[in-house]
Amino acid sequence: MASMSTVTPSAPALGRFDIARSEFMVGPAFDGLLIIGSPLLALVLGIAASIELPADSAFLAGDGLSQLARRFIIVFTAAHLFLVFFRSHGNRAIYRLYPARFTVVPLALFAAVAASNAIYVFVAVVGIWWDVYHSAAQTFGIGRIYDMKAGNDASLGRRLDWWLNMLIYIGPILGGVTLFDHLRMQESQNLFSLVGGAFFTSIPATAETYQRYLTWTLVGVGAPFLVYYVASYVRLARSGYNVSRQKVALLVFTAIVSIWSWGFNTFGEAFFIVNFFHALQYFAIVWWSEKKTMCGMFGLESRPGALRRTLAIYLAIGFSYGLVALCNRVWGVAILTQAFLVVSIMHFWYDGFIWSVRKKQVPA
Repeated sequence: MASMSTVTPSAPALGRFDIARSEFMVGPAFDGLLIIGSPLLALVLGIAASIELPADSAFLAGDGLSQLARRFIIVFTAAHLFLVFFRSHGNRAIYRLYPARFTVVPLALFAAVAASNAIYVFVAVVGIWWDVYHSAAQTFGIGRIYDMKAGNDASLGRRLDWWLNMLIYIGPILGGVTLFDHLRMQESQNLFSLVGGAFFTSIPATAETYQRYLTWTLVGVGAPFLVYYVASYVRLARSGYNVSRQKVALLVFTAIVSIWSWGFNTFGEAFFIVNFFHALQYFAIVWWSEKKTMCGMFGLESRPGALRRTLAIYLAIGFSYGLVALCNRVWGVAILTQAFLVVSIMHFWYDGFIWSVRKKQVPA
């Protein structure tokens, strides 16, 4: 494990912590495969899974995924959504910070979406686009963890990183070939038919008409921002900021894969690639952070092979939830559909405040 060097006396230190520590969460192999390199792994798997099928069998017409790949990514994506509860409810220190948010809010939301089609549709549409933001925010959060592991102050470069992640993740969606499919996904789930939303069904065609202007706007804003971002970090580095190689690699790999996937691929292939690495990262991060908590939760602390058993149960619970979610696409049980929606919204919301580096909620 590499140890941290201190800032030279001639450079004013900007919030560095002079503590010997690893700059990886676990180690080069774990981080390299499951977190930093996961976008590249997902890209390879996504290309391998891209088998063109007849449009009538596709998740969305022309999605280019095999049935096996399509079913797997639905299970994997749903499974990672449920894992947040190991952190929010299973970690007693986190739970004590926000008890009402972890009990009253999900119950109230479930009651609301079950009682009203209009609320259900509103929450489902919000969830589609919150998922886009949330995915960008996850990469931002991982980058901030690597900054912390490098010994940097949690406030340095935070706003720069936030805007960069919005650009590299959301930008290719808004300016790429999959924007229309993102909008049309709301129709494919028959959301607006529940409330007679004729107005909303016209949005995809309108967005397609003006998308070229959006694309050029993103290029015009994004290119200068990238120059500004790099220049800002050069200045920070000269003042004592320790550049995290892990964060740099993560951002570069994510940007390449996001632009390639959302900007140029079919929706189905892009959906597989981006959701695969996002979910894989989350499985890894929750395990890194909560494995001891889960070991105690499952009553395995003093058992032989406790961590192996804990990992097996952890994976089994996550994938069991994902399998039920997949089956319910056929069953169509309303109460399950509503519950899955609430779980996804809680996942997006909880992740925004239970992994705060600034509030020291993440282990160093």
